[in-house]
Formats: sequence, C-alpha cells, structure tokens
Amino acid sequence: MIAAHRKLFSGTLIGISGVAWLALWWWAQSPYGRYIDHGDWTNIGIAGSICTALPAGEFLLPAFLYSGGWLLMLIAMMLPTTLPLLEIYSRITNKRMDRNSLLSMVISGYLAAWMGFAILAHFADAMLHKVVMSSSWLTFNGWAIGAGVIALAGAYQFTDLKKRCLEQCRTPMSFVLKYWSRGTDGPGSAFGLGWRHGLFCVGCCWATMLLMFIVGTANVGWMLLLGSVMAFEKNSPWGKYITAPFGASFLLCALGILVWNSHLLLASER
Repeated sequence: MIAAHRKLFSGTLIGISGVAWLALWWWAQSPYGRYIDHGDWTNIGIAGSICTALPAGEFLLPAFLYSGGWLLMLIAMMLPTTLPLLEIYSRITNKRMDRNSLLSMVISGYLAAWMGFAILAHFADAMLHKVVMSSSWLTFNGWAIGAGVIALAGAYQFTDLKKRCLEQCRTPMSFVLKYWSRGTDGPGSAFGLGWRHGLFCVGCCWATMLLMFIVGTANVGWMLLLGSVMAFEKNSPWGKYITAPFGASFLLCALGILVWNSHLLLASER
C-alpha cells in the first residue's frame, strides 16, 4: 500500500512538472516568448503601451509577467528537487482529512520562497541593465558580466552557507520532523514548512539559478540541464561528490571567457 502511494504521489508530481515543461516550451516557441526573457521587451507592442500608461508600469508589469514565467520555471526545475520531502510529508499526513490542502500549502510555501527570489532577481537585473546602458565599455563588453556571474556561481559552490543549506535539503525526514507536529499543526504550519524548505533551497541554488540570466530565461534546454544537476546534487547519495567539480567547472569557464576576450581586446588595440 505504501509503495503504491509513493508511486501515485511521485507520478502526480512529475506529471505536474512535465506539464510545466511543456508550457515553458510552448511559450518559448510562441511569438510571446520574449515575455519570459529579460530582454528589452517592455518597449514592444501592447506591453510597451501598458508600461507607459501605468504608474511605475515599466517595473510593475515586467515584474508580474516575469514572475509568471519564473513560476512555471520553478515548477519545472525546482519542484522535482523537493520530491523526497513532499513524499515524506504526504505519508505523514496521509490519515488526515485535510491532507491534500496541507500538501498544497507546503508546495505554496516552497514556491513563495522562490518567487521572492525571482522578484528580487528581476529588479536586480533591471538595475544592472541601467548600469550597462550608462557604461559604453559594458555595453560593448557584456561578456564581463557573464563571466562575473559564472564565477560567482562557481565560487559559491565552495562556501559554508552552500554546504549548510545543502545539508538541510539532503535530510528531508529530519527537516519535516523538526518543523511539523503531526497531530496539531494546520495550514499555516504547512506553509511555514514549505517556506523554510524553500529558503534553504534558495540558499543552496540561488547562484546556479542566476545562470539563467546568462543563457536566457526562456532557454528550455539549459533549464533542463541545470535543473537535473541541482536535483542530482540535492537528492542523490553521490550528489556531494559533484558540488566541488561543478563549482570548479564554472570557475574554469569564467576564466576561459576572461582570457579569450582579453586576448581579443588586446588584439584589437594593436
């Protein structure tokens, strides 16, 4: 019975993630694909008109649409990485009449933590665009920003904060037992459980997620690759062995971009 429950629950969650992947793919291929990227789409068509008409529209509408794209991305990329915790929580609350609503609150709390990060990332990206526009050197050397973000993602892999957050993600049973009292807790506690787990997940993966700004937030292929790596790192018994190589590969990539483009700059000055 337990095995059947696990298969049904896992299949349902994977199915939801699969639908999100299909929606992202369709959106990225459609004429509206620019609305999930972070380019200058706010000056185009009806979106540009709305942004001009609304107070602070140039920030609010992009944040709304961009966050919608991130929500789909999170369901596709990050929700599968928290499958072990959700499956444990589902079993613990299986005999409660409100088990489905409690599980939905855990998922909502988890996604809310990531949505908070998405909104902050959107505004940070908007501010970075303004900085680039004010600097002629950055305008023609955008590779420097890309190399910096990749180097940041690589260096973060070796930090103590990354390790502490990753430990919380790798021990879902202990995490649930720590923040959930089986018989008395309600929807608020369920949301708080998901929120806390989401914060640790953000702490674990935020630097890697920033790479979506480099490859394009509408790039489904990179989403799949990065999501698979993060899921393996968090949930596989061998995940701890890829954290350092993963970080080293990013640092080498950033170094390669720096060396190559520095060489091009020097050659152009001769």
